Amino acid sequence: MNFRTLGKTNFKITEIGIGTWQVGGKWGSDFDPKLAENILNSAADQGINFIDTADVYSDGESEKAIGRFLKTRSEKFIVATKCGRQINPHVSQGYTVPVLRKYVEDSLRRLKVDTLDLIQLHCPPTEVYYRPEIFELFDQLKLEGKIQNLGISVEKIEEALKGIEYDNVTSVQIIFNMFRQRPAELFFEQAKKKNVGIIARVPLASGLLTGKFSANSTFEKGDHRNFNRNGEMFDKGETFSGVDYATGLEAVSELQEILSTDFTLAAQALRWILMFDAISTVIPGASSPEQIGSNLAAANTPPFDDDKMIKIKDLYQKYFKKTIHHWW
Repeated sequence: MNFRTLGKTNFKITEIGIGTWQVGGKWGSDFDPKLAENILNSAADQGINFIDTADVYSDGESEKAIGRFLKTRSEKFIVATKCGRQINPHVSQGYTVPVLRKYVEDSLRRLKVDTLDLIQLHCPPTEVYYRPEIFELFDQLKLEGKIQNLGISVEKIEEALKGIEYDNVTSVQIIFNMFRQRPAELFFEQAKKKNVGIIARVPLASGLLTGKFSANSTFEKGDHRNFNRNGEMFDKGETFSGVDYATGLEAVSELQEILSTDFTLAAQALRWILMFDAISTVIPGASSPEQIGSNLAAANTPPFDDDKMIKIKDLYQKYFKKTIHHWW
């Protein structure tokens, strides 16, 4: 397992971590604590030391599962959680110092830790990034020993660029994959200048970049790939990275002609992300222990040569530059 530094946190983390949105079951299914335990232990057994979660994942059950898991292992893990998405309606006015403080304290309790390695604002409305008092809160929480570092999880490049103007923002979690390449332009350059770590989320475009879907694929009622394709419940960009499903399938077909047949599409999609040295870690999810091994196959996938990198960029230009590039 290769390690990278998470910006100015100086945490040495595995370049492939684990995202826990669906760690206790598939999207839309009931949470299974035993399944979550098995997935987390599989990740640990295979060397992963970076775990990303959020207080809203399975209504706090994801954090609780990680808390139980941490008590059973002797290794050191870096756990990143998030707060803010509980606010309903999810508007800037809902973000207040007392509310966010309570969320941090609740996460401490569920994770059963004395301090949070990394707390991230969870895709707040853009207006929140223009409110210094929100960011000042986390300096106070750090002084109190309740957190070690602050990060942000963002939807838009604008939010990422504004967020890293605050000196206490140590990391940015952002959607980055073969179908969402815009972050590699200005943002990566600015993040490196400020020594801000970058956590790449939705790396497989909600499964599109596994190559396992077709026009006939169906998704469960509670699966966001069923109910959020047009942003009905949260930002459209979280589902299939905001790309039109049929267009995505067409792009995947062409992508498979470019890439090697010796490795899975998913492993190569993750390896492509790791070609960018601004990336600290990539956090694919897992709904089974077996998926951990599939994700880690990216570490043994050869680097891309310049010709393939150019072809993948050209594919993005062909299918997505005009339709989604400007949105996020």
